[in-house]
Amino acid sequence: MTVREALGLAEERLAAAGVETPRVDAELLLAHVLGTTRTGLYEELDAEVEPGWEPLLERRERREPLAYVLGEWGFRRLTLQVDSRVLVPRPETEVVVERCLERLIELPAPHVLDVGTGSGAIALAIADEHAGADVTAVDSSMDALEVALANAAAAELTARVRFVRHDLARGLNLREFDLVVSNPPYIRPDEIEALEPEVRDWEPRAALVGTGVAAQVAAAARTCLRPDGWLVLEAAGGSAGKLAAELEALGYCSVGITADLTGIDRVVEGQWS
Repeated sequence: MTVREALGLAEERLAAAGVETPRVDAELLLAHVLGTTRTGLYEELDAEVEPGWEPLLERRERREPLAYVLGEWGFRRLTLQVDSRVLVPRPETEVVVERCLERLIELPAPHVLDVGTGSGAIALAIADEHAGADVTAVDSSMDALEVALANAAAAELTARVRFVRHDLARGLNLREFDLVVSNPPYIRPDEIEALEPEVRDWEPRAALVGTGVAAQVAAAARTCLRPDGWLVLEAAGGSAGKLAAELEALGYCSVGITADLTGIDRVVEGQWS
């Protein structure tokens, strides 16, 4: 089967399976198999595709996230290993990193804490883009930390990002930090069944489903933030205003909200004094 034929077949089957972007996914799958880019794929349309690509297509047909099928996903300047032990890094979380970097820009050697690090996306992106940042990343899941450690090694950032198994219920008295950041679980239990199969059936529920976790992080962060330190949180769509009010009630000042690339209020931040 040629690349041209495989593209047509894959697009047809993925569309029938309900995949939202069947053509793009087909291109990315085949580019991965051939070791090229989506653009480069169109320079090889008459090349033969080995039969080994079929299992990857079948996995995507079952609505397994494309990132898991490929085994990696791009996040800002990094390519991260991802599988069912961790959430797929999303574009809205890149905005969280952007806000963190803005708050750290005047600090030559800031200490940063990432709560619920998962794949390590936020922690590693901050260290990658702020050469002086010293980052501690915590997660209660040993499985997730194994993925994060592999990503740190691949990015050559193990010297500046340390990963610690730690549960938020134990508080955050780890040391003093200039910034605490978190993308906490924020999908309500009654919402999960209505989500697309890629999320509902494949991503780790412990990292997805939770109520009030962002406020818990905000309360705990007060014990480890230095004076004038910043807290940056990702919020569920439609909940940023409520979370901002909770930060103010906890004593944070200069509380602000930033929209993601789709215009949804997504990032809430506040300064501890």
